[in-house]
Amino acid sequence: MSANRPAAVVVLAAGEGTRMKSSVPKVLHEICGRSLVGHVLAAARELDPEHLVVVVGHGRDKVTAHLAEADPRARTVVQAEQNGTGHAVRIALEELGGAVEGTVVVVCGDTPLLTGETLRTLTATHTGDGNAVTVLTAEVPDATGYGRIVRDGATGAVTAIVEHKDATEEQRAVREINSGVFAFDGQLLADALKKVRTDNSQGEEYLTDVLGILGGAGYRVGASAAGDHHEIAGINNRVQLAEARRILNDRLLTRAMLDGVTIVDPATTFVDVTVTFEQDAVVHPGTQLHGTTHLGEGAEVGPNSRLRNTRVDAGARVDNTVADGAHVGPQATVGPYAYLRPGTRLGLKAKVGTYVETKNASIGEGTKVPHLSYVGDATIGEYTNIGAASVFVNYDGENKHHTTVGSHCKTGSDNMFVAPVTVGDGAYTAAGSVITKDVPPGSLAVARGQQRNIEGWVARKRPGSASAKAAEGASGQGGGTA
Repeated sequence: MSANRPAAVVVLAAGEGTRMKSSVPKVLHEICGRSLVGHVLAAARELDPEHLVVVVGHGRDKVTAHLAEADPRARTVVQAEQNGTGHAVRIALEELGGAVEGTVVVVCGDTPLLTGETLRTLTATHTGDGNAVTVLTAEVPDATGYGRIVRDGATGAVTAIVEHKDATEEQRAVREINSGVFAFDGQLLADALKKVRTDNSQGEEYLTDVLGILGGAGYRVGASAAGDHHEIAGINNRVQLAEARRILNDRLLTRAMLDGVTIVDPATTFVDVTVTFEQDAVVHPGTQLHGTTHLGEGAEVGPNSRLRNTRVDAGARVDNTVADGAHVGPQATVGPYAYLRPGTRLGLKAKVGTYVETKNASIGEGTKVPHLSYVGDATIGEYTNIGAASVFVNYDGENKHHTTVGSHCKTGSDNMFVAPVTVGDGAYTAAGSVITKDVPPGSLAVARGQQRNIEGWVARKRPGSASAKAAEGASGQGGGTA
C-alpha cells in the first residue's frame, strides 16, 4: 500500500434530507448522469482505498440497491438511528473490525462536486505532516449553517470545529468552514470516538469533537484547504441541487472545450460525466448529451437535440433529434425532427431525415430514409431509397417480426411492409403498395387496388356545395354527367 493510499474511505449517506421534500433519498438525486452519492464514490475511488464503506439509514433499501449497481465493491452498514456523524463513523469502523491501521478518510454523501484531486491532496497533507487528523476546509462567502474552523491565534493550528448552532457570535463571523471531509489516523480515531459526548444542542455524537479530543491529548491536528469552495458544498434542497448541476456542467463543458470540442453555447448545453468527445466535435445550442454518448472527430450535434447512450461517428451530422441507444455511422445525417430508438444503426453516409422514427433498425451505407416514415425491426442494405410515408409494420399484436430490404432498392411512397417480409436486391415497389409477400431481386411489386372514377358523384350527392360549384365551373356544363 502506498503512503497516501487510505486503508478505508467512509461515506456518510444516512441522512433523510427533509429539505429536499422528496420520496427519493437525498443522496439518490441525480446531477449530470450520476447520483449525489455516485459522484462521491467516484471521487473516493480515485484514492484506491483498501475498503470503501457507505453508512446508510434513511431509505436504506433504495440506497443499498443503488450502491449495488453504482459500486458493487462498496460495503454498506446501517445506521438505524441517526445519532450523529461520530456515531456513523463508529459503526463503520465496527464493520471493518474496530480500529483500522492506516488512514481513514471520511466524506459526506451529498457533496457531488468533490474531486479525487482534492482528496489526494488531503491525504498527502495528512501523511506528509504526520497529523493525527486533517480536516478539509474552505473559505466561503456565507458560512451560515456550517461548522466553523477555530484556530490557535499564535500557531494557526486547528483547535476545534464548532457547529453553527453551538457557535458564539465571534465564531460565527469566521468564514473558514468545515467541509465534513477528514483524514484520520485509524487507530487514534477509533479510540477518540469512544470519548465523544452528546452534551450539545442536538444530543448527538459529533465527529468534529474528535479534533478537540486528539488535540487536547497532544496530537497534531492539521488542515488542507480546498482550492474551490464549491467542491465542499453539500446539497440540502432543490435550489442547491440546481446550482451544483450548473457548476458541474460548466466544469465538464470547460474540460471538453479545452480538449478541442466546440460548444457553441455552454449556457444551453448539458452533458453527463460519462459523455466523451473527440477533437473538432461541434455541439450546437439547446443540446443534451447523456449516458455513454460519444461524439467522434468532427461530428456535429444540434441544435435542440437530446442523445442518450448514442455514438455519433466522425463527420456525422445530427440535427433537432432525439436518440437513445443508437449508432450513427461516419458522415451519416440525421434529422431534423428524427427519433432514433434503441438498436438503430446507421452506416457510412446513411440518412434518416425529417419526421422519421427508427427502432432496432440497421440502415446500410448510403441508404436514405428521407421523410415521414417508421422503420422498426428492419435491415436495409446499401444505397437503397425508402419512399416518403413508409411504415415497416412489425407488430402483429403479440409478436414483433423482421423486415429485410436489400441493396440498391427503390421503394415507393406510402408503402406498408408487413413483416415478416423480404424485398430483394435491386427491387422496386410501387407507391401506395402494401407489401405482404417477398419481392424477388430486380422485381417491381405493385400491391394496390385499381382506381375507379365515379363521374358526377359530387353534383348528385353534394348538390349546392362549394365542391359542386367548383366542379361545375371546371366542366363548363350545367350539371354532372350521369
